[in-house]
Amino acid sequence: MTLRWKKSGKSASGDCVEVANHLGAVRDSKNPGVVLGVSPARLRAFVDALKAR
Repeated sequence: MTLRWKKSGKSASGDCVEVANHLGAVRDSKNPGVVLGVSPARLRAFVDALKAR
């Protein structure tokens, strides 16, 4: 499977976190060779917590 990475449109500098296909694959755009895998449910909980701030 090919991962399609998405970064926030609010990232003007390009230094941000990217998410792939909403599958729980996360990486730092400055270091794209390192990918962190988390469950989709945990990723959603994390995003929801950020939005609630």
